[in-house]
Amino acid sequence: MEYISTRGGIGAIGFIDAVLMGLADDGGLIVPRHIPQLSQDMLAKWQKLSYADLALEIFSLYIDGEIPHAELRKLIQTSYSTFRHPEVTPVRRIRDDLQILELFHGPTFAFKDVALQFLGNLYSYISRQNHSIIHILGATSGDTGASAIEGVRGKDGIRICILHPHGKVSKVQELQMTTVGDPNVLNLSVDGNFDDCQRIIKELFADVAFKQEYHLRAINSINFARILAQTVYYFYAYFRVAEQGVQAASVVNFSVPTGNFGDIFAGYLAKKMGLPVGKLILATNENNILERFVNEGVYEPSEFHMTYSPSMDIQVASNFERYLYYLCGENAGTVSGLMNAFKQEGKITIPADLLTQVQQIFAAYGVENDECLAAIGEVYSKYDYLMDPHTACGVAAAEKLANKAEVTVALSTAHPAKFGEALELIPIEFTHPPEIAALFEKPQHQTRVSGSNNAVKAELLRFF
Repeated sequence: MEYISTRGGIGAIGFIDAVLMGLADDGGLIVPRHIPQLSQDMLAKWQKLSYADLALEIFSLYIDGEIPHAELRKLIQTSYSTFRHPEVTPVRRIRDDLQILELFHGPTFAFKDVALQFLGNLYSYISRQNHSIIHILGATSGDTGASAIEGVRGKDGIRICILHPHGKVSKVQELQMTTVGDPNVLNLSVDGNFDDCQRIIKELFADVAFKQEYHLRAINSINFARILAQTVYYFYAYFRVAEQGVQAASVVNFSVPTGNFGDIFAGYLAKKMGLPVGKLILATNENNILERFVNEGVYEPSEFHMTYSPSMDIQVASNFERYLYYLCGENAGTVSGLMNAFKQEGKITIPADLLTQVQQIFAAYGVENDECLAAIGEVYSKYDYLMDPHTACGVAAAEKLANKAEVTVALSTAHPAKFGEALELIPIEFTHPPEIAALFEKPQHQTRVSGSNNAVKAELLRFF
């Protein structure tokens, strides 16, 4: 398996080099040269596998022997042994036509654990094998930071720095990051929003000399390993729905709350591999650049809004370029031209024929704040099931757009207790899990910085 850039500026590289490169050195995103195609026989063989064994089968297609099979199995089993539920990502039936894929049973109660427990262990494996130093640099809108830190805290040969927007994550999200006292962890609280944090990260990675000198590695979903790990739970959810004998299980729709396009791109990758996915419903909030792209063919940031679903308070989706690559027929020159135009003009517009292709696969809906809270209250009242605000956006979008004659699986991306500020507005009484409740008694460790490359770089130089 070879990996290339969406902009065509790097030669083909292997899986481990792709993981270490993170953002491609030409500024593009790394994708596999070809996507493995699965037969119905293969899907049938996979249906009864445990989550870890299913991950091993899917990862093996993309890693292609670079990590010995026994070592890869050990990495996967170690990564998912930290989850509180034996199924790792169980599926909960709400109605015949609506089911919820619970992705929050990892150590930080968020879906990012599914990928970052594996990626943290993978980085540790690579560091040991190569006798190398790894400096991880990432930005978070709330959940990625805690999951990434949890994946590598205290590990030899690895330091991690996470940027988060000051005052724009939930209190629990902030505490999960900043109460970690391990010396290999640095939290930077950045004046600005998540897009500012993400811009700084991408620009520092684009400085190839700085990136190579300080061994910078990516933990954000610009790293293809993140996407690969998230692809697994689409297969797992499909198999759980299919084994229920639901009539419409031959095709399953997925409603995905997303701001950075990574989670839904993993579903798109699963569909391209051959999983019988119907519609991919893109659920967002009032920061609705992705909804406007799906509905109108225009990708253009607008005014930033703070919402009850802060992990989706994103205007510029870093994984959008990966989808654009496939939409443009895997033409790296076209993608490079579009991204350069976006950098200059702040806008991408696609022609009508490409918009038709987008809408054959995706539907999209932006959920406003009041709708989000209403969805939490309604599902809790009708079905005695408590959702966090991001999951609520996914369910609200499914209710708005899904074909009720088919099964739709809504992705539940975080435990509701992580967003108590929103639940208190409904109001709904809830209890923090003991692991979260304990955070409020711990001291915090963070450094506030201005939203500039130089300010962040200065802190990195002191840390490294």
